[in-house]
Amino acid sequence: MEVRMTAPLLDLTVIIPSYNTRKLLQNCLDSIYRHTDGITFEVICVDGNSPDGSADMVAEVFPDVILIRNTVNESYAKGVNQGIRRSRGRYVCLLDSDTLMIENALGPLVRFMDEHPAAAVCGPKLLNPDGSIQHHIRSFASLGVFFLQTLNWHKLFPKSKLMNRYYNTAFDYSKAQPVESIGTSAYVIRRSTWETIGLLDERFRWAMPDLAYNYTLHRKGYKLFYTPCAAVIHFSGKTASQDVLRALREQRQGLIDFNEAYDYFGKGRFTKALVRFGVRARYCTKVLGYCFGSDKRVIKGPGAPRKEIAAQSALAVEPRARAANRKEATRAALSQSGSEVKSVPIQ
Repeated sequence: MEVRMTAPLLDLTVIIPSYNTRKLLQNCLDSIYRHTDGITFEVICVDGNSPDGSADMVAEVFPDVILIRNTVNESYAKGVNQGIRRSRGRYVCLLDSDTLMIENALGPLVRFMDEHPAAAVCGPKLLNPDGSIQHHIRSFASLGVFFLQTLNWHKLFPKSKLMNRYYNTAFDYSKAQPVESIGTSAYVIRRSTWETIGLLDERFRWAMPDLAYNYTLHRKGYKLFYTPCAAVIHFSGKTASQDVLRALREQRQGLIDFNEAYDYFGKGRFTKALVRFGVRARYCTKVLGYCFGSDKRVIKGPGAPRKEIAAQSALAVEPRARAANRKEATRAALSQSGSEVKSVPIQ
């Protein structure tokens, strides 16, 4: 399936799906314009009808951002795909609204892709708010690993070699290297990649679009890279944690649907029935953990920040980018396109 869009005019399009994370989003946008240098770029923010006024904040504070206002909270994949269809960059960077630039990360990521033409996708180093490495590299799971996850094996036996291979706990984050799967919190895709294999799978609402895309790339022989040439702070799961029980339900259904559609754990009817049972059992344990545990986050597996560290996100404030810096950065990006479109209402 080939998806053809307008010819690229810029180096990079940054796409930020947003729902109800106004302060984090403002800090994220501030940091992009403050630190990004050496490339032409545009920023597209896709807002899911946020009740906290996120879209109005973007329109007022960041008039150069291309703002797509959805009338409903679309799925993550649908929002991202809206941005990709509007993009004018040679590359797109999918960026979560709960990320923060602490350096010129986007420029080096573009250069990495330019210097590695075999890379279909790359992702940078992610950092927790305290500066520690956030483990976001995964291997594809076998059926055995899946059932051990259901039993919380990694918590009972944190030194398990099988689980550590899946979670890549010994991964060398100082070295650029190919990986099987990488998180989409900051995720650069080459234009020829999505034009050839298509966009994110919109059958999944929140959970699984990233894994489905990585798995599709892997099956078709495309290369995904991790690179330490750039680092981005990620506060992790701030949108999902606004409604944990709903997120857990979507995660449960997403994994079942993903396995059914992609034969991830196997094609047999019995195998798929086992997976459905295991997913639902795991969902029950997570709901119990939420109801009776002290950690109310959705994402809290190996490599995720400790809950005390994650709580610092409320205190993380990047100073607002100076208007002159912001205008200078976007003027370079827009001068080649001449576009005047700022806000696009979507019915």
